[in-house]
Amino acid sequence: MDLGLKDRVYIVTGATRGLGFASARELTADGAKVVVTGRDEERAADAAASLGPNAVAVVADNADPSAAGRLIETARERFGRFDGILISVGGPAPGLAADNTDEQWAAAFESVFLGAVRLARAAAADLGEGGVIGFVLSGSVHEPIPGLTISNGLRPGLAGFAKSLSVDLGPRGIRVVGLLPGRIDTDRVRELDELSGDAEAARAGSESRIPLRRYGTPQEFGRTAAFVLSPAASYLTGVMVPVDGGSRHGF
Repeated sequence: MDLGLKDRVYIVTGATRGLGFASARELTADGAKVVVTGRDEERAADAAASLGPNAVAVVADNADPSAAGRLIETARERFGRFDGILISVGGPAPGLAADNTDEQWAAAFESVFLGAVRLARAAAADLGEGGVIGFVLSGSVHEPIPGLTISNGLRPGLAGFAKSLSVDLGPRGIRVVGLLPGRIDTDRVRELDELSGDAEAARAGSESRIPLRRYGTPQEFGRTAAFVLSPAASYLTGVMVPVDGGSRHGF
């Protein structure tokens, strides 16, 4: 199946590792060109180099109000067009409701929530018909995850923003989609498992509750992201797509 990605140009934020990098890798593997971002210059450059000539790195923090404009400008200057963005952000600090500080909440709001909103608004203003805005969110959109109170508070709000944006942009032919990863085998998920004090037991417990009985791979997530961002998914908008091995029990 031809996804129609050849020569299309996407921005993928938080793409130096994990789900963002996996998504950028699958996009370029299918012929797209990508602008990848990260907060560390060396890691961003290494990520782009590993993706080949159809990738360029830009050092950017999602919380920086100037980031969106710089990224779109880079896409147009380097590759001549701009077709979409995948907004992927690092997970906020873990903790229980009584433990997280005001400072942790404020920092997470700036990067996870407001930063994503700014990026999406800038992309919406610049995209034309056929453009797409994607958000990497979390299964916590539907069900809180123990020990991740800040994420539980912010991700559902972003899903609501994405849904509203899809209605606003639909008449212009611009799509908005969300991806809800479950237990994907990334550094972030392994770090969360280690917080339990027994990472192996934590993983085994999680896998026992997943219908497919295993963690997903970054490649599996990246392939899903590449599809929903592609022209092949041209009638898909306003949806939150779980990539979780069946963990979500609702319809």
